[in-house]
Amino acid sequence: MAEDASGPGEDRALWESHAGWWQKNFTDGADAEYEEQILPLAAGALAGARRILDIGTGEGQVARLAAAAGSWVAGLDPSEAQLVVAARRSGGPAYLRGEAGRLPFGDGAFDAAVACLVFEHIEDAAGALAEVARVLAPGGRFVFFLNHPLLQTPGSGWIDDRILEEQYWRIGPYLSVDRTMEEVDKGIFIPFVHRPLSHYVNAMTGAGLWITRMEEPAPPPGFLARAEEYSAAASIPRLLMLVAIRPGGPGTMGGQ
Repeated sequence: MAEDASGPGEDRALWESHAGWWQKNFTDGADAEYEEQILPLAAGALAGARRILDIGTGEGQVARLAAAAGSWVAGLDPSEAQLVVAARRSGGPAYLRGEAGRLPFGDGAFDAAVACLVFEHIEDAAGALAEVARVLAPGGRFVFFLNHPLLQTPGSGWIDDRILEEQYWRIGPYLSVDRTMEEVDKGIFIPFVHRPLSHYVNAMTGAGLWITRMEEPAPPPGFLARAEEYSAAASIPRLLMLVAIRPGGPGTMGGQ
């Protein structure tokens, strides 16, 4: 179910009121996609980074993962309800309240940044990506997780057409920017902004970030096991991961 997206103030209130729902269903081992796919991918992509910024940290599960590997980690989130739980669960990161479009850090403060399923909820994605580039040191990397912009568009889904006797994955209107309020669970409405992948890629390159890696993993076994229809769409990725660098460090043209 979708409605017109609300304003920024209303969005923030929704995130505060739904923080407990998120924590119960997607953290602390509750979600197969995080446990079997997102967290392992994040650990590999962030390996070796010394100072990491986790944008939209929520209750901190990605931040704690990075801190456990020996990095100094700052977790940023606009929701006080999320940050209270993040601090309670501890694990090493430093947490603070803030938004992606106005990062409260100096230029070049981090050698890695990560945003996990966050930018779908940000109105000014291009401005936030420019901020990511600003706080990365030369040679720093950005690990960017999205709901797959092509295959997870509004209206997409597995179709079992009993009349035509066909089964297929329907893709919704891909090229349109779509701002909706999605009912993701009974009575739980979350703001989503769908954009074509080109919007993100062009904003990243415009901010001076070079994309070096792209992953489109198949849904993990734990997710596919939830329902029979999921296994039928096992070749349709739900997740997209991009890794980009800010040029200028060792091994890039700007640093040679």
